[in-house]
Amino acid sequence: MDPTKQPGKQARKPAAFDAQAFLDSTGVARRVVELRGHTVVFSQGDPCDTVMYIQKGGVQLSVLSETGKQAIVATLGVGDFFGEGALAGQPVRMGTASTTVASTVLVIEKQEMIRVLHEQHEFSDRFIAHMLSRNVRIEADLVDQLFNSSEKRLARTLLLLARYGRPDQPQHVLPKISQEALAEMIGTTRSRVNFFMNKFKKLGFIEYNGGLKINGSLLSVVLHD
Repeated sequence: MDPTKQPGKQARKPAAFDAQAFLDSTGVARRVVELRGHTVVFSQGDPCDTVMYIQKGGVQLSVLSETGKQAIVATLGVGDFFGEGALAGQPVRMGTASTTVASTVLVIEKQEMIRVLHEQHEFSDRFIAHMLSRNVRIEADLVDQLFNSSEKRLARTLLLLARYGRPDQPQHVLPKISQEALAEMIGTTRSRVNFFMNKFKKLGFIEYNGGLKINGSLLSVVLHD
């Protein structure tokens, strides 16, 4: 019998790693920036010398082409890192980061981030898990664009924006986002987004009540062949 276990009691699962508490407790040199909604955090072409961590709010990443066309490539929330291209040696930002709502962002200098990743293994594991998750998301986004209809792409994007399946987001209420932004994200027109949003509302997949609430039933659109 394992002496660490007592009869009649179940072993407790280890608590999920809290990156925010870890950042607060390890003396990581960083600065805290409070930003209003729709504020540029950094612009495409700016020096790439810091890594950011979202403590509160949300951030949208976009890229501007040489012809002036903008594409939204990611929408991030609490607990996500961004600007990590600094660690890969990128001299300038490859895109623009803007807040979607009022946000609190921790800004960590590149050399400090490298030091912490080398010295703090728990934090390093958390960051690697974040990067792997981002890579999986990017691959899924590519498949989504190549093979799925605009209706299915919209449904998937709404679920991702509402962070469906995350225990820290039980209500699945979306931060304010325009139909134009949704159209950019899924590669279609605003009129098509408006059509599908009205359809989702009639079917009870989404609700407008002081914000946009995403119901779990919307998942059926994504899973339907």
